[in-house]
Amino acid sequence: MARYTGSVCRLCRREATKLFLKGDRCFSEKCAVVRRNYPPGQHGQGRTRFSDYGMQLREKQKVKRMYGLLEKQFRSTFDRAVRMKGRAGENLLILLEQRLDNVVYRMGFATSRAEARQLVRHGHLLVNGRKAGTPSMVVHPGWKVGLREKSKKVERVSAALETLEGRSVPQWLEIDKEAFEGTVKQAPVREDITLPIEEQLIVELYS
Repeated sequence: MARYTGSVCRLCRREATKLFLKGDRCFSEKCAVVRRNYPPGQHGQGRTRFSDYGMQLREKQKVKRMYGLLEKQFRSTFDRAVRMKGRAGENLLILLEQRLDNVVYRMGFATSRAEARQLVRHGHLLVNGRKAGTPSMVVHPGWKVGLREKSKKVERVSAALETLEGRSVPQWLEIDKEAFEGTVKQAPVREDITLPIEEQLIVELYS
């Protein structure tokens, strides 16, 4: 499967905002956006002017990189959002939030979405008591997400849960740190997504 293998800090600098791709480093002074708040490359410190199309493209790239999707998967998620009732932009963000890898990250079992995706791929997660290995699985209200018994001893998971205090758990999720298990209380709404995203620009781009 295709995947991005370059420096993720370059992606944050390119979008001029924190995408939280590097775990705890993003909350420290070592964050690349804090140290070098300009796009990477030889001409990064020059003036940058975007057309309307350029602004739409940058917004799409930002959200795509934030959730760790490549173009084909992101476009298919958008097409599904268009077919749903309601606003396509809001539907897109809600579908991205309901992905299993994002839910694992939001619950605090991992410090980044990439780390959460790896936990899912390696078979550490249970969904409703059954082993789940597909990061793109969409979880629904009432579903339980937790770690397998032997996976509760993974040091990275314990370390991630210890730093959960600095990252609040969304209201639509509930986490039991002692049991290494969380519950999806309800479907997320647009107000639950506090990330700096202008989803209408993505809708205009694909239109």
